[in-house]
Amino acid sequence: MTDQSTTFETRLRIAAARVEDALSTVLDEKALEGEIARPEHLLAAMRHGVLNGGKRLRPFLLMESAALFGADEAAAIRVGAALECLHCYSLVHDDLPAMDNDDLRRGKPTVHIAFDEATAILAGDGLLTLAFDIVAAPETDLTDKAKTQLVLELARAAGIGGMAGGQALDLAAEKSAPDETGIVTLQAMKTGALLRYACEAGAILADAPLPERQRMRSFGELIGRAFQLADDLLDLTADAATMGKATGKDAARGKGTLLALKGQQWAESELSRLVAEATDILRPFGDRASTLIAAAHFVANRKN
Repeated sequence: MTDQSTTFETRLRIAAARVEDALSTVLDEKALEGEIARPEHLLAAMRHGVLNGGKRLRPFLLMESAALFGADEAAAIRVGAALECLHCYSLVHDDLPAMDNDDLRRGKPTVHIAFDEATAILAGDGLLTLAFDIVAAPETDLTDKAKTQLVLELARAAGIGGMAGGQALDLAAEKSAPDETGIVTLQAMKTGALLRYACEAGAILADAPLPERQRMRSFGELIGRAFQLADDLLDLTADAATMGKATGKDAARGKGTLLALKGQQWAESELSRLVAEATDILRPFGDRASTLIAAAHFVANRKN
């Protein structure tokens, strides 16, 4: 392992630990002002769904993008924790029998297996709502303008025109395989939207000029496409123990993917092209963008 990769892995672990601490704090048993009580069983399910390891890649991208523009680190950690709450809500709901019907997530029983289906639905609802609470809360030291922009962009990345809509398209794809354009749209929504948000949110935190926001948004879109291609390759080649979840399910269900459409050789070549393009987009930032560029390589070459 090179010094650069060691530095990247270390930064990733440190960021994950900071986000984990923030998540543990916001999921404390003590009710906040305006709340009445926090039911113990529901809180335990929410904690199971979010405090279960994971690379915390989305918060990491957000925090590194924020650092690129000199944004407040504490605020970036909190917004990163909010993003992770929203991401984990989507996993809790995606794992349900009515959706992907998975029993394993990050090497542990999914929330509906560890608890029950109704509790898993409520845990996802709670995590989704908590995400917006964290951004809006006074403990997140940002201007009202920044908070409004962060909430708006997160809602649009997560909702009908983003992740939730992408999941709907994914379910429909089991019955009628989409063409290439349809696959690209589905993946940009279901997987790419939150990764795009993570990169753009860092610029929003710092009140960066619109062209810089757009640059980070483009970088995030490329990262999202690379992440999904790598995920499809892993679904084909990795085992469940390595992935911490079931593999081979997309192929078994007949879901359309770019990998299935164009083949493994094309997918590997396209991954390299996406990383090169992402690197080129960040070139104006020079060495300050080295960690984000390393993140692009990590996304493409990860093993789980």
